[in-house]
Amino acid sequence: MTNLNIPSPADAAVSASAGGSNPAAGTPLFATVLVANRGEIACRVIRTLRLMGIRSVAVYSEADAGARHVREADQAVCIGPAAASESYLSIDAIIAACRATEAQAVHPGYGFLSENPAFAQALEAAGIVFMGPGVEALNVMGDKIRSKNHVVQAGVPVVPGIAEPGLNDGQLIAAAANVGYPLLIKPSAGGGGKGMHVVERAEDLPATLVTARRVAASAFGDDTLFLERLISSPRHIEVQVLADNFGHVIHLGERECSLQRRHQKVVEEAPSPLLDSQHDGAAIRARIGEAACNAARSVAYTGAGTVEFLVSDNAPDEFFFMEMNTRLQVEHPVTEMVTGVDLVQWQVRIAAGEPLTLAQTDVVLSGHAVEARVYAENPERGFMPSIGTVLELDESVTGEPGIRVDSALIRGLEISPNYDPMIAKVIAWGEDRATALDRLDRALSEYVVLGVETNIEYLRMLINDDDVRAGRLDTTLIERKLPALKFRQVSDPEYIAAALLYRQELSSSAAPTSPWALHDGWRLGEDAPWRVVLAGQGPHALVTVTGRGDGSAARVQVNDGPIRQATLQVTLPPAAAAGIPTAQVIVDEEVHRYRLAVTGARTDYRFFEGGWSCSVRVLGREAVTARIRAGIPREGSAADPQVRSPMPGTVVAVIVSNGDSVEAGQTLLAVEAMKMEHQLTASVDGTVHISVKAGDLVRADQVVATIHPAGTADTADTDSEGASSNA
Repeated sequence: MTNLNIPSPADAAVSASAGGSNPAAGTPLFATVLVANRGEIACRVIRTLRLMGIRSVAVYSEADAGARHVREADQAVCIGPAAASESYLSIDAIIAACRATEAQAVHPGYGFLSENPAFAQALEAAGIVFMGPGVEALNVMGDKIRSKNHVVQAGVPVVPGIAEPGLNDGQLIAAAANVGYPLLIKPSAGGGGKGMHVVERAEDLPATLVTARRVAASAFGDDTLFLERLISSPRHIEVQVLADNFGHVIHLGERECSLQRRHQKVVEEAPSPLLDSQHDGAAIRARIGEAACNAARSVAYTGAGTVEFLVSDNAPDEFFFMEMNTRLQVEHPVTEMVTGVDLVQWQVRIAAGEPLTLAQTDVVLSGHAVEARVYAENPERGFMPSIGTVLELDESVTGEPGIRVDSALIRGLEISPNYDPMIAKVIAWGEDRATALDRLDRALSEYVVLGVETNIEYLRMLINDDDVRAGRLDTTLIERKLPALKFRQVSDPEYIAAALLYRQELSSSAAPTSPWALHDGWRLGEDAPWRVVLAGQGPHALVTVTGRGDGSAARVQVNDGPIRQATLQVTLPPAAAAGIPTAQVIVDEEVHRYRLAVTGARTDYRFFEGGWSCSVRVLGREAVTARIRAGIPREGSAADPQVRSPMPGTVVAVIVSNGDSVEAGQTLLAVEAMKMEHQLTASVDGTVHISVKAGDLVRADQVVATIHPAGTADTADTDSEGASSNA
């Protein structure tokens, strides 16, 4: 559900101080607006258009035919195949869709073409309004090198570094000594942390530049790079600005975005706890806000934009311009929640030529808001992207006080590897920061997505970390904390619940007149044990069940563990309700309650409890044998000579050739999925055999290379299929 929840729960205070921060609805400014995006942001924009009485048009790729934004729009147009380059990034296809639907304006959302000057020019040439800044602002701020050099002239402080267009690797390496180590490589045309790399030592710079250029070229079509000094204990603080076509520019306070992983934001909040903790925090907020407005004024900016700054935790009164995002930000809801301002509505009205009626003195920050990004990924496996089908979904938390959910999820939705892994955002507002974090924690514990792996458990651990709770944040905190995180594992209660569920399924599906088909263990004398092999995380589990009846009450044993008494009760939602079944298993008087999803084959069980979820599936004989064989130690090496893709995706680079001698740890190839590149390395020394080429699509766990240690036969491994549940 996309619940805007605007104004915020503090709407009375905001409205009284702002004199009505959102324009009153009246005659629609545009008859039809096309939303050139997908996912939760498309749904969010469509919702505001509907509230404003404006007809919405969705565009979608063939992979998104069943997507939620397609269903929620008034009209939808297919614009091409799954690949973004042939659909969401196709300027011609989107303009054709505008003409076919008579759309007068385009809202670009974020990502894709939202900051593309050629797109804005093409729309202008076609007589279609672009809901964003002018082409000059896009050109200047879209180039990080040019933008840094430009804002300096407006008196905005910038991070020391080397930012000149056209520098090759040799020139960057020569200039790095003056920049100093550690340093940061950044793509000039980039955003979202893609292509950014920290370099600690001079000897690591050449190879890292090669990787950074490849990622930049793939993601942005431009491999221009520049270098910046790495700021110690950095805080990432950004300022939301609004500007109309008449020279009026205001800011709506700042957002703290320091909780990042690989330069990608994970949790954002407004206002910044750093500034709130300073005795002169209001003065710093005014200074950084004015610097952001000056940056916007320097390019005659119009619409909604964000100016991002690095702030030293040790010196909060010092801040440095990083970049300006000339679009709506993913984290814009936290600003909306504390100001009561609908940013999308203002984007529409400014694009239609209306002046800002909100003055700087009208902007009042009320309470605190925190946003958590829900990703389809597996944090325990290095945050590898996850694909699958949404089997069950419960977003009812959006009805609770102070909670907003921006999502595009629906039951049956296929999460594919073609697009960004962010699938939803959960946002909480509170009178103070502690209340907002408590509400967010509770909302995440009740936000149920089954069928695809998510980072919800990780998000709960993160927002309950002592340093996060105390507001001691910086952009390296997540990387420091990750090694110590203890993710919950599948344990006896889940294996027992799955075994009893499977036994019930076998009993209920048996022919009623055939006692030979029953699995209830009945025989003369003592009950016969019934066994099933289950796979969760790690080694498989053998569960032995002894007891009569349908299996809801029995004696159970997991592997060689103790014999325990267990009962199972499954509660189904009413036939007319769209609820999720609940499974309660009691093991030796210990009660566990799960939200439950079962696949069509009824051999794969998904459990959700308090933000944690897992999959337990029944293994057949062949699967058990394969697992046993995979666990047999290999002679001569403890490491697996087979290199497997950790995720489904596309091979973007093959670094070595067949027959090359490689060393353990050497990069062999790179796989990209959901906008993330993962480099695969050799696990042992030996001769490499590559079984894929650049451009190939691969599945999770597919063998992509094999290392033949010295002294072994150099025979190509023909098993490129792997053993993936995603195959």
